[in-house]
Amino acid sequence: MESQLYSVEKVKDLINQGRVLALAGDERVLSQLPQGAWIGGTIPYFMDIDKGKFSQDMIYVNELEDADNGISIITYDENNIDHIVNDAYDNGYSLLIIPPFQKIHHDFALKAEDMDGLYNNPIVGWVCGIDLNANDTPYTFNGLSGEKYPDKAIAIHIELPETKFAQIEIFNIFEMDENSPEIEFYIDSFDVVNCLIDGKDTNLATYISEHKLDIKLPLVADYSGASINVSIKEIDLENGMVSLYAPVFQGKKYKFAKSIEDYVQRFEVKTIDYNSDAVFSCNCILNYLYGELENKKINKIKGPITFGEIAYQLLNQTLVSLSVDEL
Repeated sequence: MESQLYSVEKVKDLINQGRVLALAGDERVLSQLPQGAWIGGTIPYFMDIDKGKFSQDMIYVNELEDADNGISIITYDENNIDHIVNDAYDNGYSLLIIPPFQKIHHDFALKAEDMDGLYNNPIVGWVCGIDLNANDTPYTFNGLSGEKYPDKAIAIHIELPETKFAQIEIFNIFEMDENSPEIEFYIDSFDVVNCLIDGKDTNLATYISEHKLDIKLPLVADYSGASINVSIKEIDLENGMVSLYAPVFQGKKYKFAKSIEDYVQRFEVKTIDYNSDAVFSCNCILNYLYGELENKKINKIKGPITFGEIAYQLLNQTLVSLSVDEL
């Protein structure tokens, strides 16, 4: 079935039919759903089939249609998140939803890259969120048990038949600015005070302020051949601290991203090969805001708008999709 926004009543029918679903919507609508083979997370922002939308009464549905062989739904916290790799099927994929700014969020982001066997099977997903103009609490939902969590992650592991395989695609509109200084960090962290900028110990907040850098542009590093963004959350000049939406890592070299003149046009170019039939797809809330994507359509991009994207590890300002194909 088409991945898109549906009414609560339609989603109830799908669950009662035994469909295997990954859902995104406001807490008040997800809380109305019956128990069944689904997982969910809160968010009211979406790229629907026709345009970007804000909705608190519809639910975005991804049907996991290749789930006939086997599924398992598991709740994770900081004590067992490192089991996610071993919990996966030998041939399949895992879809993970994490609540933001909780210990599980930080632990997964900091530890994922060191998990043994991380790249054996695709791990894809997102960080749930809320209306940015409200004081709501983000939740993840275990549809099988009927429970919701402000501080735990939820994953559905899907076993695929031998004739199929899953693969992740990452669409990043940002590139390193070669004129940017090279930045290295002393520790793995979401918060930075001092770092090495072109080899010199420097306070990052002061550097950004003095050079009038655009904090809508992320830091970019090469992670084994892939350009990975780390987005800036806040600059605290009084305390000399920069807070980030994902961690930076010791031993990696970062640069600021190149500026983008036309956000939407850049997205259209970078996502020309986007697969609209992907099993799952999501895009970052920062792209949605900075690109002013509400009421706009970019190629055939669909999916929830998220507070962070997962493609094996935590990403920022990125579009992620997962497809299942025949061997």
